[in-house]
Amino acid sequence: MRSRMFAVLALSLLFSGSLYAGTFRASVVETDITPTTPQWLLGYGARQSNGIHDHIYQRIAALDDGKTTVYFVSTELAVMSPGYYDKVAQQVEKELGIKPENFWWTVTHTHSAPEVGPPGVPQIFMPERYKQASSSGESNPEYSRFLEAKLLEGLKQAKQSLQPARLGLGLGFSTANMNRRAQDADGKIDLGMNPDRPVDRQIGLIRLETLEGKLIALLANYAMHGTVLGGENLQITGDAPGVVAKYVEDKLGAPVLYINGAEGDVAPIYSQKPDFKLAHLGEFRVMLGNRILEANKRIYEVTSDVSFSPSEIFVETPLRKGLTWPVDLGKYTRTAAGGTVLVRIPVRFLQINHDTVLWGAPLEMFCEIAMDVRNASRFPYTFYFGLTNGWIGYLPTGEGIREGGYEQSVSPFTDRGEDDFRERVITHMAGFTK
Repeated sequence: MRSRMFAVLALSLLFSGSLYAGTFRASVVETDITPTTPQWLLGYGARQSNGIHDHIYQRIAALDDGKTTVYFVSTELAVMSPGYYDKVAQQVEKELGIKPENFWWTVTHTHSAPEVGPPGVPQIFMPERYKQASSSGESNPEYSRFLEAKLLEGLKQAKQSLQPARLGLGLGFSTANMNRRAQDADGKIDLGMNPDRPVDRQIGLIRLETLEGKLIALLANYAMHGTVLGGENLQITGDAPGVVAKYVEDKLGAPVLYINGAEGDVAPIYSQKPDFKLAHLGEFRVMLGNRILEANKRIYEVTSDVSFSPSEIFVETPLRKGLTWPVDLGKYTRTAAGGTVLVRIPVRFLQINHDTVLWGAPLEMFCEIAMDVRNASRFPYTFYFGLTNGWIGYLPTGEGIREGGYEQSVSPFTDRGEDDFRERVITHMAGFTK
């Protein structure tokens, strides 16, 4: 009798697929967020848009392992304050029940898209730039409300449209970027190109597909500033990240989320061009877009047996002397017993099964730091999601801080920041179960 019961149980599991098959679900939602009126653009000096070159989008991928649903949002904007992320995350939790720890909001970092929310940390370094802000401290309050409504609507749709799915991971390589810390004969560092310095050219891919193998969405992780167009451009554009994402999704017939990496010292190989003719945007479709397509074809192993292990830490490191921290970002700083003011950097992690770690922080981080973490990782797929849940500034290497240059001038960190950050992240990841 007992053996007969086990036989019935085994048959029921067989016909249901298995204990795990189909427990993983995924969905994707894509929304056009192109403004219909002139907007203050974030990136470079204060300037307003006067037209649209190409539309900008917000793409949401939801991944559910049967216990936890994680939402990855890729929005074609430059940066946002972590305080703005916190405000929106509270609204998302209130209206949709999605906890902030499961809401990863990244931006592609195009410098030709509207600014959203209050400025946050940038106001420390560029107070003149925000003289046009409204009484609420926001440059584009109406557009910010428009974006929030689109986000809430998209998250709701993603939550409701989850379907049985499989997940695959892949790697690629592209030479579409370059280290931008050019050095003169006198040692001065300026924005330009430096082929002798490190650059991260890895493409990280996450493929979501139905149980029948039809693509649901592709998440493409690659480090590159969205600065092909320079400050002279006044037209809305997703820049190279947006153009590449649209090109790849047109080829694949499914949305593509461009997730930027550690692009703090990494520029596109064509940078800050005054117009679209000189920008060579179409060439990025080949240099990066085609490389993503090739890497996607090489993903041969997919699974519906997926398990998540999320975690979050705060890395503390001294605030650079002479800076006044924004009052509305109080949770991101504290004063130590000896009087030293510490910046508190939130770092989020998501371990997927036993071979993948996604991690993100609200930083423009030098690529060397992310590459060091990846090299120290025991996980073959270790992807850094830059500009996640806000922007607290640039995190250069210690050498970069001492050398100076643009990135150092807009960094709130001392030359200790690199070591404090790297050590804490690597130590935390070392504790993950392989």
